[in-house]
Amino acid sequence: MLRHLTIISLIFSISIFSASPLYASIPDSSVPESEQQRPGTDANVFGHVIDAETGEHIPFINIIVEGTRIGTITDASGHYLLTNLPEGEHRLVVQGMGYATASVEFVAEADKTIEVDVEIMPTALDLDEVVFTSSPTRSGFRYQPNQAYIGEALQRRSEASFGEMLNSEPGVAMRSFGSAPSRPVIRGLDGDRILVLQNGERMGDISETSADHSISMDPLAASRVEVVRGPASLLYGSSALGGVINLMTTDIPEDWDEGSTGVLSAQGATVNEMGAGFGRFTYGSGNMATTARLSYRQSGNINTPEGTIYSTSMQNFDAAIGTGFQRDNRSGGISASFVNQTFEVPESMDADERVEIRMQRQGLQGKLFTQHDRLFDRTEVRFHATRLSQQEIELDLEEDGTWDEDLELEYDKYSFSSTITMQHKPVGVVDRGAIGFNLFGHHMDVGGDEAYTPGEQRLSLAAFTFQELPLTNRTRLQAGLRLDFQHTAAVSNDLFPDISQSRNALNYSGSIGINYRPAEGWEIGGQLDRSHRNPTVEELYADGPHLGAGVFEIGDPDLKDEIGHGADLFLNYRNETIRFELAGYINDFRNFIIFQPTGQVDDNSGYPVFAYEGDEATLVGGEASIDIMATDNLTINLGADYVNGRRTGDESENLPFIPPFRLMAGLEQDFGSFWISGRMQRVSRQDRVAPQEEMTEGYTLFGAQMGYRLDQRGRHVIILRGENLTDKAYRDHLSRIEDRNITMPGRNINLAYRWYF
Repeated sequence: MLRHLTIISLIFSISIFSASPLYASIPDSSVPESEQQRPGTDANVFGHVIDAETGEHIPFINIIVEGTRIGTITDASGHYLLTNLPEGEHRLVVQGMGYATASVEFVAEADKTIEVDVEIMPTALDLDEVVFTSSPTRSGFRYQPNQAYIGEALQRRSEASFGEMLNSEPGVAMRSFGSAPSRPVIRGLDGDRILVLQNGERMGDISETSADHSISMDPLAASRVEVVRGPASLLYGSSALGGVINLMTTDIPEDWDEGSTGVLSAQGATVNEMGAGFGRFTYGSGNMATTARLSYRQSGNINTPEGTIYSTSMQNFDAAIGTGFQRDNRSGGISASFVNQTFEVPESMDADERVEIRMQRQGLQGKLFTQHDRLFDRTEVRFHATRLSQQEIELDLEEDGTWDEDLELEYDKYSFSSTITMQHKPVGVVDRGAIGFNLFGHHMDVGGDEAYTPGEQRLSLAAFTFQELPLTNRTRLQAGLRLDFQHTAAVSNDLFPDISQSRNALNYSGSIGINYRPAEGWEIGGQLDRSHRNPTVEELYADGPHLGAGVFEIGDPDLKDEIGHGADLFLNYRNETIRFELAGYINDFRNFIIFQPTGQVDDNSGYPVFAYEGDEATLVGGEASIDIMATDNLTINLGADYVNGRRTGDESENLPFIPPFRLMAGLEQDFGSFWISGRMQRVSRQDRVAPQEEMTEGYTLFGAQMGYRLDQRGRHVIILRGENLTDKAYRDHLSRIEDRNITMPGRNINLAYRWYF
């Protein structure tokens, strides 16, 4: 850890000295003498840089005298001063992120000081480039790697689950247990060490608790998916040292056209005979708009090169309706959603036995955004209230052909999450920043014949702040702090009738990061973080067979709170032909809670026994990606990721469920209305395994894709995609059914169509 701190500190020091503002006192021999400063002329110019739309003074923006090396940046009040200018006519050029370049001419005269104000027009930042989840101010400065998928890029990745959709993103793997419950794993971290959000708030499901629980949203419902690798927890929670995935919908309209707009799409796949459809309709009128969406997905069992994986079928219904408004300095809206999922998980290869999970979730989401003419000039309030009901049913085929049903496990959960974020204007040396407050709570009852844990009640109150400090016109510092008070209590049920355990904890998490842009196209970012995670009810009190996951779980009520310290560093470069990113990280944990295979088998259930254990642990790894525009139409993509996780406390062993090293390569030819691409993924053998964890062999997968845009605006898009084209039999190391000797899906042909109107 000390070595990484030293490296980041060194980069920080170099950046300050190499990127200092261009002050007007340093002559340059490469500039003609007439354009250099002439000491003693006392020709000065001062003024403000002003936002042409709002009239606000703009801090920390670049100013240079054209044709010279004379320049500066505005201070926190948007004021600038240039002294000892050469006499004569000059042009003042102003440049800054989010604003169009502007210039104004003036005449410098000896022994005179003149005032020159410059108005500049704001420009819309490219939404694909700015990841909202990383920063409440959406400044566009990055301190950790992130990625956003929207529009056609999202459609190209369309899958039955978000885990499958993001599996090829560098640093993001997939926890597999059939299609429906597949969930992303970021940098080897799973569970609530990463957060999966809906429009910035917790979803209210239980997907983070176990491998058999699914994310309660159909991928077709998402209009934008943001992935932040590394710590992004300050705005959303104190535990997410691994990262955040924000699933964004347009259930509350923000921008709309007059009249009717919408989208219709359909999708089919051969590997599981899957079919899906989606539709969204929006009607906008003046200051208001109303929208509604509906999706349906159904699939059978997954086919592999070695046979069918029984009990992997799914059926998913997802719907929402919402309204939004824009009026004066306010905007917002409200939406209601409903999800009904029924899917199976593979308990065994016996077709006469099935485990079915039935889940329903109802949600109410709202937000309000206001602008004010005061210090805290922008305020956003969000809330998300949900009710979730989930049942795990064991089915046995009777001799008469009917299925006998037993309710083994049932969850009934109510949750509420709300955040208020207040942005302030630049103050002193601090740029635009934010403070906020979060309230989160849930009550979950657990029942059924095999309720292996008690229920849980949790309440969390948090305050956070996020601030950015421009050090120079190329270097920017970010700092954040979050304080959480959390109360958790076990809720009794039939199997835990006398439990009365509770915990109170005051947590804090924090971060400090740097963004340095040494030259055009280059960006360096680094961040140091601390996270705090409270053990879950499963980790503390589990004691019994978990039907859906097919394991016997043993908790430990003496587990301590998990403390994590992380360091991230990334280098990014992009121009018209190349996009390159290299990232490295180290995460060091105290009291890391490990889902450890014991090698034992429970006699009654026949399930392997897993125990939750606390120990110190370290995860070290990195990712790399490069996109090369070889020609105007031909793009080459290369990527790789690696993570090594080990215990470093009582034991010196590998951690379980760590993704192996991966290499990805792709080639795409885009002709405008038509494109074709090929992809290869090489996954290494994973022999760095925990005791009692099985190794997995390496494998190579090939895929291809072609698409057609029916008109130049891309309003009709058809995509044909082939996956595992060689029908390779392989086992994914993160598959929770790998110990049952079941291979992953075989050759798959996926056809998708989307129409925007």
